[in-house]
Amino acid sequence: MSAPARVLLVFGRGVVRTEKGFALTPGGAARVRAASVYVAAHRAVLAGGDRIRIVFTGGWPEASAGAAPPPVGAREGDLMRQAAYESGLDEHADLYAETRSRSTLENLLHTVEDGLLSGYAFDAQTPLGLVTHAWHLPRVRFLAGRVLGLTGAALRDVPAHGGEMHDDRGALLLARLGFLGARADQLLQRERGMVAVGHLARRVINGRTGYRRHTVEQQ
Repeated sequence: MSAPARVLLVFGRGVVRTEKGFALTPGGAARVRAASVYVAAHRAVLAGGDRIRIVFTGGWPEASAGAAPPPVGAREGDLMRQAAYESGLDEHADLYAETRSRSTLENLLHTVEDGLLSGYAFDAQTPLGLVTHAWHLPRVRFLAGRVLGLTGAALRDVPAHGGEMHDDRGALLLARLGFLGARADQLLQRERGMVAVGHLARRVINGRTGYRRHTVEQQ
């Protein structure tokens, strides 16, 4: 039987504005539940060693489109950690939050920069748990390989269930092509370049669509 992960990295799935402020999306809440279920399922095995560490990572993904950030305490990592506290997960694990990131790549980069994985060496016997939806895991694994140098059994999939579905295959393909030949310290610059190109392409497409619509209406 493979060893359970003592460190879990929980990826954000966005926040939504409500009458009371900001809240997790259903997908984000599902990822918190997945972490709780995983810890509960392996509690007996994990109880014999160091405390479990759970890092909730996410800032505000809408920032890539120019949206202003939520106030302090209302970003993805903050809200996920708060939900974990409310569920009593802190009785069995130490909870941390990374709240600057705007993408899956930044989730990993900023978690490392903030020292939230410092002191840990991951391998098949002490894997790093990746908590996210099954459709997201292939891209997370690819990026974890580029940022952390971890592959295969050194990473443990912890799939979440519930929330909105998403087809991530295009994003995975773009990451594989866009990061081809890039060093680890070049990944973020590459990603921001790809985001800028994507925004420009959408503006061009929307502009052409608007022009065609205007032309048809004139006719």
